[in-house]
Amino acid sequence: MAWVTVGHGTQRFLQAIPQISTLAWYTTLVPLLLVLGITAIKDLVDDVARHKMDKEINNRTCDVIKDGRFKITKWKDIQVGDVIRLKKNDFVPADILLLSSSEPNSLCYVETAELDGETNLKFKMALEITDQYLQREDTLATFDGFIECEEPNNRLDKFTGTLFWRNRSFPLDADKILLRGCVIRNTHICHGLVIFAGADTKIMKNSGKTRFKRTKIDYLMNYMVYTIFVVLILLSAGLAIGHAYWEAQVGNSSWYLYDGENATPSYRGFLNFWGYLIVLNTMVPISLYVSVEIIRLGQSHFINWDLQMYYSEKDTPAKARTTTLNEQLGQIHYIFSDKTGTLTQNIMTFKKCCINGQIYGDHRDASQHSHSKIEQVDFSWNTFADGKFAFYDHYLIEKIQSGKEPEIRHFFFLLAVCHTVMVDRTDGPINYQAASPDEGALVTAARNFGFAFLARTQNTITISELGTERTYKVLAILDFNSDRKRMSIIVRTPEGSIRLYCKGADTVIYERLHRMNPTKQETQDALDIFASETLRTLCLCYKEIEEKEFAEWNKKFTAASVASTNRDEALDKVYEEIEKDLILLGATAIEDKLQDGVPETISKLARADIKIWVLTGDKKETAENIGFACELLTEDTTVCYGEDINSLLHTRMENQRNRGGVYAKFAPVVHEPFFPPGENRALIITGSWLNEILLEKKTKKSNILKLKFPRTEEERRMRTQSKRRLEAKKEQRQKNFVDLACECSAVICCRVTPKQKAMVVDLVKRYKKAITLAIGDGANDVNMIKTAHIGVGISGQEGMQAVMSSDYSFAQFRYLQRLLLVHGRWSYIRMCKFLRYFFYKNFAFTLVHFWYSFFNGYSAQTAYEDWFITLYNVLYSSLPVLLMGLLDQDVSDKLSLRFPGLYVVGQRDLLFNYKRFFVSLLHGVLTSMVLFFIPLGAYLQTVGQDGEAPSDYQSFAVTVASALVITVNFQIGLDTSYWTFVNAFSIFGSIALYFGIMFDFHSAGIHVLFPSAFQFTGTASNALRQPYIWLTIILTVAVCLLPVVAIRFLSMTIWPSESDKIQKHRKRLKAEEQWQRRQNVFRRGASSRRSAYAFSHQRGYADLISSGRSIRRKRAPLDAIIADEGIAEPGAAEYRRKVES
Repeated sequence: MAWVTVGHGTQRFLQAIPQISTLAWYTTLVPLLLVLGITAIKDLVDDVARHKMDKEINNRTCDVIKDGRFKITKWKDIQVGDVIRLKKNDFVPADILLLSSSEPNSLCYVETAELDGETNLKFKMALEITDQYLQREDTLATFDGFIECEEPNNRLDKFTGTLFWRNRSFPLDADKILLRGCVIRNTHICHGLVIFAGADTKIMKNSGKTRFKRTKIDYLMNYMVYTIFVVLILLSAGLAIGHAYWEAQVGNSSWYLYDGENATPSYRGFLNFWGYLIVLNTMVPISLYVSVEIIRLGQSHFINWDLQMYYSEKDTPAKARTTTLNEQLGQIHYIFSDKTGTLTQNIMTFKKCCINGQIYGDHRDASQHSHSKIEQVDFSWNTFADGKFAFYDHYLIEKIQSGKEPEIRHFFFLLAVCHTVMVDRTDGPINYQAASPDEGALVTAARNFGFAFLARTQNTITISELGTERTYKVLAILDFNSDRKRMSIIVRTPEGSIRLYCKGADTVIYERLHRMNPTKQETQDALDIFASETLRTLCLCYKEIEEKEFAEWNKKFTAASVASTNRDEALDKVYEEIEKDLILLGATAIEDKLQDGVPETISKLARADIKIWVLTGDKKETAENIGFACELLTEDTTVCYGEDINSLLHTRMENQRNRGGVYAKFAPVVHEPFFPPGENRALIITGSWLNEILLEKKTKKSNILKLKFPRTEEERRMRTQSKRRLEAKKEQRQKNFVDLACECSAVICCRVTPKQKAMVVDLVKRYKKAITLAIGDGANDVNMIKTAHIGVGISGQEGMQAVMSSDYSFAQFRYLQRLLLVHGRWSYIRMCKFLRYFFYKNFAFTLVHFWYSFFNGYSAQTAYEDWFITLYNVLYSSLPVLLMGLLDQDVSDKLSLRFPGLYVVGQRDLLFNYKRFFVSLLHGVLTSMVLFFIPLGAYLQTVGQDGEAPSDYQSFAVTVASALVITVNFQIGLDTSYWTFVNAFSIFGSIALYFGIMFDFHSAGIHVLFPSAFQFTGTASNALRQPYIWLTIILTVAVCLLPVVAIRFLSMTIWPSESDKIQKHRKRLKAEEQWQRRQNVFRRGASSRRSAYAFSHQRGYADLISSGRSIRRKRAPLDAIIADEGIAEPGAAEYRRKVES
């Protein structure tokens, strides 16, 4: 818009030159000032809102040691090296080294929802030496340690550094660092040293660059304005040449045209070139840009005000955080979505189980009879029930209480004992803190079924078994990791026997079962059924251990636990020795609850030809399971994995290499599909596979780096060629991957980092030239959100980082269908109609001057009154087109959602492109011809009722202007699909306003006050009292509009669009039953989808429990704090951790 404004400013300067301008100064200045004023106000409002948000964050406070004391300091004043104090529920303002805390051994519990979207708490632990010496304010103030660490980077899960203090060095890792964006939970006070602040923090490094986003229509509109500007130059030049020729042939020989200037015809033609630039400047519409901004602003408010996108449970409305991208919402090809917290609620629920080959969890009464509707199980008999657990199988409860099948009680006892969950009972009710939501759901289920985990110490665990408390000695905890895919615990019962309890993925459990397991096949069938219902499954088993066997194994276990090198590998090897010959108890089935409406939303978006890619940090099984649960994957989908398509990509690279060579650049581009057409496919890949396929290996890079400084020109040339070949190969591999992935109906990328998420989005943008949308809820999604053409943030329990970086935000994923299929489609249609009409009405208005030039010696004389030129785009034709751009809709919102196929017009750019642009210009040209030549013909030989001929220039200008105003306003009526009182009032009101202002400006009174500005005195009243003039106006309007009506009628009758068909039958469609979600599809026997149980991404709390470091011990420096805070007396063998609501 800037160059257009400069252009109009230049025209304003040219208007000040009398030899050039034939227009009054106000014809350009008034619209220019109006446009600049509105734009300035809008930008001011945006800047103030952005500044207010930044100020709110920068002015948050925390305690920082200054002058030996803790003082309240704003975040913006925190610097590297500051020692800060944080309290419970405080946000961490920078990346800090944990020095000490009020928890035993300086543990600190943090919620990382802002970083990774996970709401389960994670713990950090300070160094023992800082825990010992840095508890009091005076010791913290004199802390003089020196830290040497890595440079600022975006790796959230890694940190490398060394603390030098008291003549010793201490290694630092990520477990001792609190990252900015975390929230302190269940820790009353903690102290830390600032390592990275501001833009150097890891969360900011992951944010990526802020990109200025513009819509596809913006770029297209700019190119069209360039085209119009070129047309303006050519027309002005042609008319200037015509004037020079006319001056040479006619002007110089006509004495009555002599103006006292003895200028040559060529010089007069040169002056007229600039004169025509001024007269025809309305072809380059400055008011177009401000009108577009007004429409976008209004559409943004409609999104904000949409009650159907308002989430009442958390009082969260939808929010359009930008006003420049609305119509691009109607052109989306690809959606890139996070999983945790975006598609799911991140809330795990125990749904079903299989015990001793019997499936439980269906709607059954105590007599084992199934019912479609049955009340929830009443757990009032259980004093430890939490009151929130919903279960409907009364038969299972009857079995537990009767005790007829010991395996059932054994099953739930295993769930209560085999875990690394921590418990807090200080405030009365039991509160669990689990390393993963799945583990918390299992322990909570066992608690409700009568086996409640009550307490644990370093080497004991207490369980309430149907009201009887029993304490078991914990001999070993065999913790989970991603390779083992299971965890075990070895306990000694009060009776003295030793048992191992294990839970894990069926793929690893079945390999370790004793060959004599009678329910193995029945459990496997149950796993298939659970998997078909997209539930997350795992198997439970146990083993009796002889005293001698355990003693021998324990020696190996103790030795591996203190190994100085390869400790993890040594422990895993020892674990394998004891985890064998297991007895299968059964399997659990957990539902990772989807957000409401996710399957329906994905189904409708797929019908709108929008492809959805899920990018998540979760493991492959979990991501795939959610894909089936949300109907992104169905039973008809052929799932391909990264390993499966390696050969396809390798073959394609070989074929491309074979086709390459000297003449490769002249060969036509061959687009060969990777898969045969017609089959529905989905691709599931991992982040490590993605790096291997798309990026060069480090070994190759190191080989290149060996050529440090080429000594000869030949070496320099070879090195350059080698680098070019590697880059070309890398680009070709990336393009091949994108081509293959885009042939799939859905893509799931798991175990991807925030940087990889953004890379995937960028690859599709770069190689497919498609409009992309990214949606997420955590800080790990910020880079992806900023990279996509449109970023959407989910404002839920996972923090506000994604929302603050997004273009649009709302509380639930299901609102995305309304944002795209309703608001996005409407915005696109409205903007396209607006632009087509705007170009049409401006060409119809401006080109009348062009036709008039052939009859006035190409003298740059205007065909209208100056005030009409000034107010045409401001008052006479602006309101109807603005209202159409704000309110028009081809079909209702309900029909838009019911027929998602209507969305494809935006994806294919069918409503606004160069073809449509030139059709609008041609329409404007033809309209201008009719507007000029019909009145011209009518005025050639005309006599009024009074015998006088009203064929003067001023009457002609009034006639053409009146016909123009009526034509363009009626044309907008023909383009309007959705009629309201406001639209009708604006159309007829604009016509009435034109006549009212015209009669006022043509009155004698205003001429007396401003004689030089208002020179059409009495013209309107004199001309418009003639019926002949009115007949001319009516004829002109009819000739302009009737062909349009005829073409529209034929088009809707012979070649109706989908929208036309729906409009035609909208009454019948409203009466029909509303579109329903298609039935869930089950994929039975799909064993590849089992074992989607998600343990924590990191190791659990086993090391912490075994070491006893989490148990409160008396510590002198904290006595005062403990007394003030009302903490339980030291020495209590219970944890004091409570999950924050």
